[in-house]
Amino acid sequence: MEFDIERDTKILARTPLVIRALLGGLGREWSHSNYRPGTWSPHEVAGHLIHGERTDWIPRARMILKEGESREFEPFDRKGHEELCRESSLGELLEVFERERNESLAALRALRLTDEKLRRRGRHPALGTVTLSELLATWVVHDLNHIAQICKAMAYQHKSEVGPWEAYLSILGKPAPR
Repeated sequence: MEFDIERDTKILARTPLVIRALLGGLGREWSHSNYRPGTWSPHEVAGHLIHGERTDWIPRARMILKEGESREFEPFDRKGHEELCRESSLGELLEVFERERNESLAALRALRLTDEKLRRRGRHPALGTVTLSELLATWVVHDLNHIAQICKAMAYQHKSEVGPWEAYLSILGKPAPR
């Protein structure tokens, strides 16, 4: 499916609401538990999504439109959310994420993207040449990936209690390698 800004930004607008519906008002046993050493808890995912709002999607979109391939993106700091997570409750992170996502979507609309602009190219430090359309489609899939990650972390809290039904619950399978 080709990226469509009107259709696909509806997913981006819903992500904060989905995450709040999953996590709002739940205790730390749900929000601060992961599914394996080295994986993120829902609390950490929320912090990561905020870090992405600040340093990834809109900043890189603007860079593609302004610089094209002449300047490489700064590498994304996969640990850039850690301080924010240490300092903030889940409720605070959910509030910040919703506010910053709304700001990002307003900034995206202000770019007045055309098909020509969506074909513009930038340079990723690990992937090489990428288009603005690919960046924005990745933003949508990134959100869906982290919603699934939150669900997986939550499901794992009952992994040992489901008994033989584990065979039918693919969410309890091993994490995919990166």
